[in-house]
Amino acid sequence: MRHRKTGRKLGRNTSHRKAMMRNMVTSFFDCEKITTTDARAKELRKMAEKLITMARRGDLHSRRLIMQVVRDNKTTAKLVDTIAPRYADRPGGYTRIIKLGHRAGDNAALSMIELVEEEVVAKPKKKKAPAKKVAKKVEAPVEETPVEEAPAEEAPAEEAPAEEAPAEEEKAEK
Repeated sequence: MRHRKTGRKLGRNTSHRKAMMRNMVTSFFDCEKITTTDARAKELRKMAEKLITMARRGDLHSRRLIMQVVRDNKTTAKLVDTIAPRYADRPGGYTRIIKLGHRAGDNAALSMIELVEEEVVAKPKKKKAPAKKVAKKVEAPVEETPVEEAPAEEAPAEEAPAEEAPAEEEKAEK
């Protein structure tokens, strides 16, 4: 039983799992959006949210703590200087996981994890009116305006009935 055991093993030993997560979080902050499996995305979210919260402080100590995980100077600078200030007023929830379906090769569930830019507001569901209370709409008569057609369009339309006319006459004779 896994009582009081946190985190996913992801089918790897500890050192491989740590290295994989470091690489994923580095790529995530570099591209700001990556596609991976559901389980990896959920583990990546934990690490990324903690690093963004740490980067919001912006001091030397937080940069050094981030460098223990990210290990790329440009990505760390991007995280502290550009990504973290976006979320200065936000108390958490910096990432969004969107389910994409299943991978063709092994049917693994795929997700896209991305940084949240704006609030996504769900559209309110429209309530359907009961069938008894549906009002009939009265439509006003629509006046049609004559449209001038090009001569090229009229010529084929006139030829087609002319060809059909002899065929109709033959059927009438029989």
